[in-house]
Amino acid sequence: MTRYAILYRHFLIQHLKTYLEYRWNFIIGASSTFVEHAARLFAIWVVVRQIPSLGGWSFDELLFLYGLVTAARSIEHTFANNLWRIGHAYIRNGDFDRFLVRPINPLFHLLADQFNHDGIGNLLMGIGLMVKSSLALGLEWTVFKLVFVVIAVLAGGLIFISLNLITATSAFWIIESTPVTLAIFELHEFSRYPLSMYGNVVAGLLTWVIPYGLAAFYPAMFLLGREVGWLAFASPIMAIMLFVVAYQVWQIGLRHYQGTGS
Repeated sequence: MTRYAILYRHFLIQHLKTYLEYRWNFIIGASSTFVEHAARLFAIWVVVRQIPSLGGWSFDELLFLYGLVTAARSIEHTFANNLWRIGHAYIRNGDFDRFLVRPINPLFHLLADQFNHDGIGNLLMGIGLMVKSSLALGLEWTVFKLVFVVIAVLAGGLIFISLNLITATSAFWIIESTPVTLAIFELHEFSRYPLSMYGNVVAGLLTWVIPYGLAAFYPAMFLLGREVGWLAFASPIMAIMLFVVAYQVWQIGLRHYQGTGS
């Protein structure tokens, strides 16, 4: 583990040197996400103007949930964005072969091969929204809740990574896995709103099958002081279990990789 931490630090330093060669690109990339989120938040504000209590949630509660989802998603966006590119950027042109001839884990090498600085903007946006909504709602923060929200964000990020890893692994068979990954990933948009808005089928799907709800909704319920039960604490367990499954799927895909012959 220590060896991989040191290796990742070296990869990260090289990435940052590259980004800082073009500082304005780095700054624009890190801040561009604010524009995207501003548009989404404006849409939520318009809806809440017409329906003040959306699924029993106020605007500030929705902001808190949105912020938690965004912070969790930033982990995947920053450290595992390369999963989106595995088919067209690595497998199709044979570049994936270099991950197999070096004495490090191929998945680690794939993830370390890109650091997406845009995710920093997502993290700052998520934290900012949670702070803003916490002040508006008068939430009381304890040491336990601060630790809880950090764990929830990390577990949520691992859930995002695991689901993307499962779908991205299809590239070993179909080469271009982006449509498959996108089809599942876009379901996380439902988790930006209370699952109580949807029917039991959708809520169950987003809790037990494609558990984006566990990445943010249930932890947010706990932090907002709503009745939620043990599901508030289930995200770390689900994240670890899902990653184990995702890694096994990855290993199966890796055994089926045949290269391009180039």
